[in-house]
Amino acid sequence: MGSWLTIGIDFLIIILLILGFFQFRNPKGARRGNFTAAFALFCAFGLVIYRHGSIDPGIVLTALLLGGAVGWFVAVRINMIQIPAMVAFQHGAGGIAAFLVSFLELTKAAGEPLTTLSEVSGVLGLIIGTATFSGSMIAGGKLAGLINQKPVAFPFHSLLLAGTTLGILVVAVLAEQAGPQAHVFWLLSLFALSVLLGILFSIRIGGADMPVLISFLNATAGLAAAFCGIIIQNRLLVACGATVAASGSILTHVMCLAMNRGLIKVFMRSLSKQRTVPKEILNAEDRPILTDMGNGGERFEYALSAARISEKIVIIPGYGMALAQAQFQVVRLAHRLEELGKKVKFAIHPVAGRMPGHMNVLLAEAEVDYENLVEMEAINPEFPSTDLALIVGACDVVNPAAVSQEGTPISGMPILMAHEARVVVVCNMDGKPGYSGVKNPLYDMARTITLFGDAKETLARLLEAL
Repeated sequence: MGSWLTIGIDFLIIILLILGFFQFRNPKGARRGNFTAAFALFCAFGLVIYRHGSIDPGIVLTALLLGGAVGWFVAVRINMIQIPAMVAFQHGAGGIAAFLVSFLELTKAAGEPLTTLSEVSGVLGLIIGTATFSGSMIAGGKLAGLINQKPVAFPFHSLLLAGTTLGILVVAVLAEQAGPQAHVFWLLSLFALSVLLGILFSIRIGGADMPVLISFLNATAGLAAAFCGIIIQNRLLVACGATVAASGSILTHVMCLAMNRGLIKVFMRSLSKQRTVPKEILNAEDRPILTDMGNGGERFEYALSAARISEKIVIIPGYGMALAQAQFQVVRLAHRLEELGKKVKFAIHPVAGRMPGHMNVLLAEAEVDYENLVEMEAINPEFPSTDLALIVGACDVVNPAAVSQEGTPISGMPILMAHEARVVVVCNMDGKPGYSGVKNPLYDMARTITLFGDAKETLARLLEAL
């Protein structure tokens, strides 16, 4: 595979890439980590060109400049709401690249014949890459609101999925045994079946399970790249792809733990009508009384008074905060409360956004103190001693129905126990159910003050009054 010097250089680039990942543990480090990882990949790109040369360097340079220009153009125009959809699109781009490399290597006429390992790796890269592409396009469409964001099931969906998988296995065998003429036909058939597999797999997932799907597609994109590295005998591509596949797999596991569900249950769960069996968790004194409070102005005064007298405050951001672009107002309000002597923390639910870490990224953009971001497991024991829980654009992640009702899309999902705080203020657009479609009984508690409307405007009013 090459001299020790060649292997050593490859190893250094791989270590540099991993050092980039290592810096992702906090916002400031993540910025450096992105540049470090990008530099490592640029070195890998340059090293491959140097070692193998190019028949037409102009094509390589043109592709590099064109791809870089398109990437830059898209990136500078994407806002934080569109980030999840863009991430899904990027996974799809990686998948289609894996397909193209695998297809060209499997169908090229010139050069040495492929080994059995290379043939198998190429077919796997083609299948996984194509399914990742179509699955990512479905995920991106859901996240961008272009297609139905809820889980969609076709008649006999599981049978269709199983039949497509079996068809892929059969066609893959036929492709390996076919002659040169039929080989291309079977590979194209494999491409079509893999596209269908990705669509059937992804369209049945939605709601709070989307972060699991995004991290899973991250892993499959890396796996497809690793198989491409095997077929073209490139150690760096194998290592980088395997690293992405491993990190994506770990993240998928973390997201499943956050949902309190196994991976199979997330991807293969039944879409039958939900069966609700309520279990009372709210105390008798928590029966609704706010309906008699009067107009919204009175509710606002109640919320303002609660903010003034509270000493310990926990702010809970959700996807609605991203939609309202209210993260900057949230952080300004937190700073003002701290100036008034309050102890303020942010409670972060792992699936509060549309992709893993979405809330962390939003708040980092607003330059919140990273030490004030507290994960769900750490903050939940503090809610009973919390004076005020301020909810901004969150619904499902604070919905007590997840722990009090069976048969709903969020049943069993760990939540932020905001309902245990002494006072709860909700700054959401309205009282409608969240992404899951499950009614939130938190809104009807006596200790809850609802300030429905644009969260950015509501927070601005609170900040001005304070």
